[in-house]
Amino acid sequence: MKEYAPHEIRNFAVVGHVGAGKTMLCEAMLACSGAIPKIGSITQGTTVSDYHASEREHQMSMHVTCMHTEWLGKKLNLLDCPGYADFAGDGLSALRVGDFALLAVHGAHGIQVGTDQAWDFATKYGLPKMIVVNALDRENTRFDTILEEARAHFGPKVFPLSLPLNAGPGFNRLLDVMRSEVVTYATDGSGKFTEEAASGPLAERVRALHKQLIELIAESDDTLMTKFFDEGGTLTEEELRAGVHGAIQSGTLVPVFAVSAQTDIGIARLLDIIAKYGSSPVDRARVPAQTASGAETEVRLDRPEPVVHIFKTLAEPHVGELSFFRVYSGGVTSNMELYNASRKVTEKLGQLLVANGKTRTQVTRLGPGDIGCVLKLKDTHTGNTLCAPGLALELAKVAYPKPKVHAAILLRTRGEEDKLAVGLNTLREEDPTFAHRYDGEIKQHILSGQGDMHLQVIAERLKRRFNVLVDLVEPRIPYRETIRGRAEAKYRHKKQTGGSGQFAEVWMRIEPLPRDTGVEFTECLVGQNVDRVFVPSVEKGVKTACNEGILAHFHVTDVKIEFFDGKMHPVDSNDVAFQVAGYWAFKEAFGAARPCLIEPICTVEVQVPEEYIGAVMGDISARRGKISGVDGDGAFQIVKAVIPQKELAKYSAVLRALTGGRANHTEAFAYYQELPAEFEKPVIEERKKQHAAEHNGH
Repeated sequence: MKEYAPHEIRNFAVVGHVGAGKTMLCEAMLACSGAIPKIGSITQGTTVSDYHASEREHQMSMHVTCMHTEWLGKKLNLLDCPGYADFAGDGLSALRVGDFALLAVHGAHGIQVGTDQAWDFATKYGLPKMIVVNALDRENTRFDTILEEARAHFGPKVFPLSLPLNAGPGFNRLLDVMRSEVVTYATDGSGKFTEEAASGPLAERVRALHKQLIELIAESDDTLMTKFFDEGGTLTEEELRAGVHGAIQSGTLVPVFAVSAQTDIGIARLLDIIAKYGSSPVDRARVPAQTASGAETEVRLDRPEPVVHIFKTLAEPHVGELSFFRVYSGGVTSNMELYNASRKVTEKLGQLLVANGKTRTQVTRLGPGDIGCVLKLKDTHTGNTLCAPGLALELAKVAYPKPKVHAAILLRTRGEEDKLAVGLNTLREEDPTFAHRYDGEIKQHILSGQGDMHLQVIAERLKRRFNVLVDLVEPRIPYRETIRGRAEAKYRHKKQTGGSGQFAEVWMRIEPLPRDTGVEFTECLVGQNVDRVFVPSVEKGVKTACNEGILAHFHVTDVKIEFFDGKMHPVDSNDVAFQVAGYWAFKEAFGAARPCLIEPICTVEVQVPEEYIGAVMGDISARRGKISGVDGDGAFQIVKAVIPQKELAKYSAVLRALTGGRANHTEAFAYYQELPAEFEKPVIEERKKQHAAEHNGH
């Protein structure tokens, strides 16, 4: 395979809402350009992109998949990204190494929450965009409405370079705006077409669109703008074409294409525009980086030393771990030694490969701007930078979304904790968008991710790759116990066993502390009734009682404890006796101080289209939630609320059902507040049952 110069490369991420047809769009581009013999099928599991077992099983993309093809002498590196919100991290990784975003929109469904998110992510990375309205061969397509929706969301710079003339079943005719031609495709799915000059009303329509296009292009370039006014509002065909690239780069033009990927209609023209006018690595010839000391610097495309960013790691059966990377400067060859600036280790590159899904081709060298993968790096993971030894530069990392749904992991086979830890740590290196931890307060191993599907897929990977079988259950709620009043207790511990006995008497008073203060233990002993050496013993007994819980085996918090007097025996008093007395004195005082449970409350933000806001707000109220505000965000509303953690179980799935998958939410712990009395008794009874079962070894 030949090595491509940076200006001959087009790296782009294919992004959009779930179900917009991104995988089929990539499939059509590969088939149209001759990289594959025919378009595959998602339902039959024969697409190039969705080749992993989990993707075939669920019939959706879960990983970014790298593919490549050639068109008009340019190498196109396609990065097919998952549209499902649970796997958004891979889309972020792909946009991080792309030079532009190809935003897929379904011709019947239009702009959805995933469309807006993909646009925002691409904007954050400073990437130009192109929009493809796909599936125009389906029933109920609405290209003109979608075009208006896109302009309402993204501005008047959104402009159609092709228009469907007979959208719906049988769709095969397009109006090519730049060429002023009507393109008619064969109906056999071969992608063959004939062209004729637009005439009559279509010619008028093209002239009007040309005028708008000229204005958009003139806006992007001061020289063209001057010519535009000097020439009375026109540009020559050459000037128009020369200006398209610059206008796309500056964002003053966002081209829109009408296609049907399934029937290969409009794909060749899309490839033409990408090859002729799409961004290349030359358009992003400088990228920010940091030196080993943290100083800001940049990596230039023409720098001779290699600098490489790892944007995806993936373990595959019978292959091992693959690291996908983009070369930002220099070039890389097999057996080259590079320095991992992120982990401060040296890595030796093995075989260099370029990928078309699971098909990989060996290459000897990859030049600046290109994308490839390498097998079995020993200590390099997603987000790491590899560079020439002695360079020690680190490229910017992706800021991944924080996990927002949680499940407790139950091992089906006891004693596999170590296998579970190895599996989770390995998967975490591949996928930084989930987290896992042991929560000592609720005594459960917690898995946190982007959504229920994300957690389910992690459990499937644990089974498939590490032979660890787990069940995911709703995590226990970390209720806590506290008091609403003051109380005193005097407790005497006296025990005679043979020769030596145990004696201790503890006098204690307790009172509530402000929320989130914790437990404060103090002593104000006077005189010689109790030797000060026993103060730590009493405190230890109190801490044991606080950790065990008194009402229902939840941690005690927000209590001030004062050990103010007591009695001791010159022979029988000891550390253990005062621990026991402190433990029971605290329990008695706690029971007399109007104890209660407090529950964790979360802040929740829901991004929702206007038409669903009533349903979402009603659901929040039904969850004991309190709405704190509603802000506008383009076509979406942001509903801010506080909701008890207990009421957020499966919330992402409910929200998806309520809004047809068009809403998104984030949640974070906010504070504790008193649990309403009517909920307290069932919670206490349930917790006591759990505790008894654990204690009996069930």
